[in-house]
Amino acid sequence: MILDSFRLDGKVALVTGTSRGLGQAAALALAEAGADVALLDRSAPTETIALLEDLGRAPLSQQLDFATAMPEELEAAVQAVVDRFGHIDILVNNAGVIRRAPLLEHPASDWDEVLAVNLDSVFHLSRAAARRFVAQGSGRIINVASMLSFQGGILVPGYTASKHAVAGLTKAFANELAAHGVTANAIAPGYMATDNTTAIRADGEREKAIVGRIPAGRWGTPGDLQGAFVFLASPASGYVNGAILPVDGGWLVR
Repeated sequence: MILDSFRLDGKVALVTGTSRGLGQAAALALAEAGADVALLDRSAPTETIALLEDLGRAPLSQQLDFATAMPEELEAAVQAVVDRFGHIDILVNNAGVIRRAPLLEHPASDWDEVLAVNLDSVFHLSRAAARRFVAQGSGRIINVASMLSFQGGILVPGYTASKHAVAGLTKAFANELAAHGVTANAIAPGYMATDNTTAIRADGEREKAIVGRIPAGRWGTPGDLQGAFVFLASPASGYVNGAILPVDGGWLVR
């Protein structure tokens, strides 16, 4: 049956940035599809852990600050998942940060932090997971890109640079790993009602302009991404590789 190809029974997923929003939605969706889930966050995602336990899961939760994490610490975090569950099959690189400031005043510290969290951690975690995936002949890397993987944005040079780079890394991973039964894809969320967009949604004029351009006529929610996460993690997407999948209510085609 076709629906069986979307099942994740027996799979193990590591999801980053799961305290709320998109990462929490991804973790819950993968668990509901049958996967065991490990969480990697700066602080303990108490609510997400409780929700996963309500689903009958016993998640592994690890804490690591992506802004300062060393490559060997990220490698150790992946190994901890293998030690706990015996293997790892899915990596969701969701953790991200955004810093807004005019270009001419943009602090170097903000640039460094955004690139460390949004890009460096994606590379190091993906490399660590890919080593396990290649050894077992299967695996899924799912990166969280952005509308700013395609566009320039305003006041967010570090975020834009990092999300363009995430799209490029996804394609590079796909090229190298396909022969080993591993796929790498990215989801590019549209304008989502999350903490990262609080400032924009509080700006009445800009909020109105954004919603006016979205054909769906509304902001997205984390739940709008859950089907895409499950699809890209599952056998159903076995021939999908190197794709940057917009889930944007039609923003890009307007």
